[in-house]
Amino acid sequence: MDPKVLRGRYAIAGVGEAGMGKAQAGDTALSLQCEAARLAILDAGLKPTDIDAVFAHWDDRAAGLLVTEYMGLEPRYVDSTVVGGQSNMTHIAHAIAAMEAGLCDVAMITYGSTQRLDRSRSRGGQAQDARMPSGQFVAPYGMLSPIGFYAMQARLHMDRYGTRAEDLGEVALAARRWAQLNPNAVARSPLTMADYLASPLLADPLRKLDICQVTDSAGAMVLVRTERANDLRRPPILVQGFAERYIQHATPFGTGDWIDNGVLADMGQLALERADLTRSEINIVQIYDAVTSNVLIGLEELGFCKRGESAAFVRDGRIAPGGGFPMNTSGGGLSFNHGGMFGMPLMIESVRQLRGDCGERQVPGARNCLVQAGGLVMSAYMVMVLGKAV
Repeated sequence: MDPKVLRGRYAIAGVGEAGMGKAQAGDTALSLQCEAARLAILDAGLKPTDIDAVFAHWDDRAAGLLVTEYMGLEPRYVDSTVVGGQSNMTHIAHAIAAMEAGLCDVAMITYGSTQRLDRSRSRGGQAQDARMPSGQFVAPYGMLSPIGFYAMQARLHMDRYGTRAEDLGEVALAARRWAQLNPNAVARSPLTMADYLASPLLADPLRKLDICQVTDSAGAMVLVRTERANDLRRPPILVQGFAERYIQHATPFGTGDWIDNGVLADMGQLALERADLTRSEINIVQIYDAVTSNVLIGLEELGFCKRGESAAFVRDGRIAPGGGFPMNTSGGGLSFNHGGMFGMPLMIESVRQLRGDCGERQVPGARNCLVQAGGLVMSAYMVMVLGKAV
């Protein structure tokens, strides 16, 4: 089927979050995401018995079955695909495919992480087995993964285009200003460029303040056909178009050009074409900011500015509140939170912005939002466009 035919046929009808920032002793990734699922079901005005498909993952196997057991569900369809940070967006695509095939009608998508509570950042869904490729060819050499790879990518951008540390700092400062408007953000204290430049280097040229938070978090979304969403409790947020592609696995060593490979550019254009929208019709952009350089590269690859011009594009607070280009409006992974994988919080923030539920940080008149997330390390690419129902 031509994906354009799917435009607006499916909608996110409910969202929920739990354990944001710092979970409590005794919480687990399973318990938190099931609490988030309960809240999402209530948000949609549905009952648990309405759920007939579960899409769930965190850092364990059989996550979908464990969620169904915990919640007492008996779904017709279960999917625990893990492809890194974009996994929950991939679950939306899989849920749409399952509904098109008649395999389910109401999909619940969940994610949870307690990496802060566990005092571990290693729980990212990637096998740490010494026999795996990363165990053989990355870990023995002391690479900070994925930070080391992103540091090399950022350095390449600096060398090729003249990007400065201060340009990365603009991204960090903008994220903090959005977070200061978000009562649920973990980092809300004032941040200056001097503060940013004084933060320690962790993987040159990336400083501590270039890198996302280490927090706990859980989230859930309920996806239904739009005709059903129109009868539910909250305004439906439509899935207008999406595109995804996979080019490597676990490491980017086989990628030809780490900043201009064209894959994300193609996926962004394809998602917009499937949504029947232009860039000028996008009111909010959410880019997975595992590190600040992801944002600069993403803006270029998605066509919001030309290659090499993202540093100038973000200067003078352009992507901060009131700057004219609303982006990462929750505060992003840099200042809002980052519980292992950030695709779910990106989607929930987008839904809430399009509903008009974001209080002080609300973007006036927002109708369309573009969300971009990746998986593993430069290996998976997803762009999704959401919109308000007419």
